[in-house]
Amino acid sequence: MISPPGEINRLVFFGTPTVAVPFLEALCVQGFDVGLVVTGPNKRRSRRAEPTPSPVGAAARAAGIAVSHKAADALNVAADLGVVVAFGQIIQPFVLDKLAMVNVHFSLLPRWRGAAPVERAILAGDTTTGVCLMEVAEGLDTGRVYRQVRLPIALEVTAAALTAELVDIAVAMLVEALRTGLGTPEPQQGTPTYANKINTQDRQLHWDRSAQILHRQVRVGGAWTTWRNKTFKVWQAEQISPAQMQVEIAQPLGVGQIYVDDQQVVVGTGNGWLRLIEVQVQGSSRQQVQDWLRGARLAPGEQMG
Repeated sequence: MISPPGEINRLVFFGTPTVAVPFLEALCVQGFDVGLVVTGPNKRRSRRAEPTPSPVGAAARAAGIAVSHKAADALNVAADLGVVVAFGQIIQPFVLDKLAMVNVHFSLLPRWRGAAPVERAILAGDTTTGVCLMEVAEGLDTGRVYRQVRLPIALEVTAAALTAELVDIAVAMLVEALRTGLGTPEPQQGTPTYANKINTQDRQLHWDRSAQILHRQVRVGGAWTTWRNKTFKVWQAEQISPAQMQVEIAQPLGVGQIYVDDQQVVVGTGNGWLRLIEVQVQGSSRQQVQDWLRGARLAPGEQMG
């Protein structure tokens, strides 16, 4: 592994999804010479569509920057540094031996190494997260850290909104570090935890869990259950107490039981209630819960899940 030079101007940018695009754009606006962008391969976005570039690939082409899908091509452009943001591929050791690289990671390392640090932080109930600028080393997010900025996690914030906040912070952090010098990186301190990619099971709402845990799943995005044998997604919800209902419910709500009052939809959980705000029934578009209610014609005692 090679160390970065003291002065940095010519870069290779490694990134693939939309979240990485603001970093590439900022580097160009700030006058850095991006000699090459390495990104994931073109993909079909639907069954019959032609393969299209990744969001980063499209942004690079719009800016007139050469694009490659092979990390080794970074060695052909005489760059001072590689900048990695959500690249999604392992960079081979022989490339790391010849080109110094830094990586932007959306957590306070070594907590939440891996693919889904923002989502895992929300699911775990973390109250603080942040971003790190770290060296790229062999192993999963094991490199030493150049910069770190902390950010509190608001109680209601979604993964999408939190990611947007972190991107703004990280873009400024990256540009400042490249302008003023990276300095000496510090080893990560603490016990590592791992942020595995979020899967369908992680998003499934089990109503015997607490309203707090279910609300975290909703905040991650794509949370789902079933209703009348159809997939039923909950895009927005909130925890609610009996006092907030402003009406007395004759009997406690059972797990997964739906209660409707004055255009409110509340579902019983293992501990507490969840009020639904934005939902989506299989085969339909996302809608406010009041719009869903008009066509649902709920029967007394209906269940979710």
